Amino acid sequence: MTVETGLTALFSALDSARLSADQIDAPYLSALIGYSDRNPQRLHVPGHGGGAGADPILVGAIGPSPLRLDVPQDLDGVDLGPSPTPYERAEELAAEAYGAGRTWFLTNGASQGNHVICLALAPSGTRVVVQRNCHGSVFDGLVLSGGSPYSVLPGYDDALGIATVVTPDRLRAALRACPAARAAMIVSPTYFGMVADVAGCVEVAAELGVTLVVDCAWGAHFGFRTDLPQTPLRLGADIALTSTHKHAGSMGQSAMLHVAPGREELRGALGRSMRLMRSTSPSSLLLASLDAARRQLVVRGSQLLGDVIAAAGRLRDRIEQIPGCEVLDRSWSGSDVAAWDPLRIVVDVRGTGISAEAITARLRRRDVVPEFHTQTSIVLVIPLGLTPAAAEGVADALGAAVAEGPGRVEAKQSPVAGIPATGGAPPISPREAFLGTHEVVAREAAVGRLSAEAISAYPPGIPTLLPGEKITAEALEHLLSLHAAGLRLHGASDPELRTLLVTR
Repeated sequence: MTVETGLTALFSALDSARLSADQIDAPYLSALIGYSDRNPQRLHVPGHGGGAGADPILVGAIGPSPLRLDVPQDLDGVDLGPSPTPYERAEELAAEAYGAGRTWFLTNGASQGNHVICLALAPSGTRVVVQRNCHGSVFDGLVLSGGSPYSVLPGYDDALGIATVVTPDRLRAALRACPAARAAMIVSPTYFGMVADVAGCVEVAAELGVTLVVDCAWGAHFGFRTDLPQTPLRLGADIALTSTHKHAGSMGQSAMLHVAPGREELRGALGRSMRLMRSTSPSSLLLASLDAARRQLVVRGSQLLGDVIAAAGRLRDRIEQIPGCEVLDRSWSGSDVAAWDPLRIVVDVRGTGISAEAITARLRRRDVVPEFHTQTSIVLVIPLGLTPAAAEGVADALGAAVAEGPGRVEAKQSPVAGIPATGGAPPISPREAFLGTHEVVAREAAVGRLSAEAISAYPPGIPTLLPGEKITAEALEHLLSLHAAGLRLHGASDPELRTLLVTR
C-alpha cells in the first residue's frame, strides 16, 4: 500500500464531514521536496547552497535534508505561480482544519501573532481589555502599536500561587468598566492547562460589541478529538492564535494566526499588519513543518492524541501514588475552570515537604526535564510521542526524587503571592513608558515610580511589571521571590534587580 493510499484510508475513517479530502496533502512540504529532488543549481540565498557551503559538523548533526529544503521565498512552483500556489493552499487547508476564514503561518512564534493583533486592533490611543496573565508579547505588541491595556484579572489560587482564567462575568465587568474598548484578549488554555469558558466569553463579547481574541497558544491540538476542548473559532471567537510547535508537532518557533470566517474587515487589518511584522526571509523549514503538523493532526490526530492522552492518564495515576504528590487537574476544587488540557500535568508537591525547585533539580540529574516549576508545583508538558514506557520512566524518576527526602537546604517553600496587580488601566500607555525618557534608580527608590520595562519570569512569560505601571513594594517582593526560586527574569535591565529602569 502506498503512503498516499494509507493516508486516504485513515482520513476516510475520520469524521470528515466538515473537511475536504485534500487534507491528506501537505502541498507546501511536497513542493519543497520536489524542488530539492530536482537538484537545481542554486544561485540564490541561503548562501549555503543547499548544504554544500554549510559547516560539516552542522551537516553531520542535523543531516543534509534540512539544508536541501532550506530555500528562499518567491520560488516558482512553491509560493509563486498560478493561484493557489502550494503555499497558499497550505494556509487554506490550515484554515479549514481550525475553522478559520483565513490562517497565516508564523515563523516567529505566537509572539509574532500577538504583535500583529495589537497593530491591527489597538492603534495609538485605542483601549483593549487584556487578561493580566497573558503572555508578555501582548504588551510588547502594545508598545509597537501605541494602544493601551485595561487589565482584567483572572482568578487566583493563593495556596498554590497559580493564576487561573478569566470568567465571562469578569470579562463583562471589565468591558463595562472600559466602554471604549474595541477588543478583548483572553487566554485559554493557560500555561497550567486551565481552559476558560470560551463560549461564555464569546456571548459577552457579542453582547457588548467587541472583538474577542483567544490566545490558544497552548491549545493547538484542541478540536482534533471529541474529548478535547473545541477550537476557539468553532466556539465563536473572532481571532485565535495556536502555537503549533507546543503540542501539535511542528518545529520550534512556528505558529498560526486565525481569523473567523466572514470577518473581512479583521482579515484585511490583520493581513496589513502581518506584512509589516513578517520577515522577507521566512524559514521554509518552519513553514513546511506547519503544513505537515496540520496534516498529521487531521489525518492521524485522533489516534495519535488518544494514545498520548492514555499514556498521560497512566502517568497521572502513577504520580498520585507517590506520597505527597497530587495532580492539579484531579485535585482542583475551584469553579472558574471549564475544562483541563490533558497534555499538561501540574504536580502539586507541597505534601512532600520538599520544594518543587529541589525536586526539579533531582529530575534533571536523572535526565528527566520538566517544563517549569513554581514554588509549589512542577509543570510537565506531554509531547505527542510520549509512550507508556516513557510515562512509566517519568513516574519512576519522580518517585525516586521524592524518596530522597528533604535535604539541608531543600525545605518546602511557601508559594509566591499572586501577581500584585489591581487591574484597570495603567497611568500611561506601554508605548509612552517604553519609548519615553528613562533613568536607572536603585530598587528601593523605584517604589512609586512608573516602570519603563516589562519584566516577566520565563517560563511562562507572564509579566509582573509592565511599562507604564506603578512599581509597588509588593511587585518587587514578587520578582525577588521568583528570582530566588531560580527563574529567569526576562526583560529586566538588571537581572539581579539591584536597579530598575523607570520613566522620568
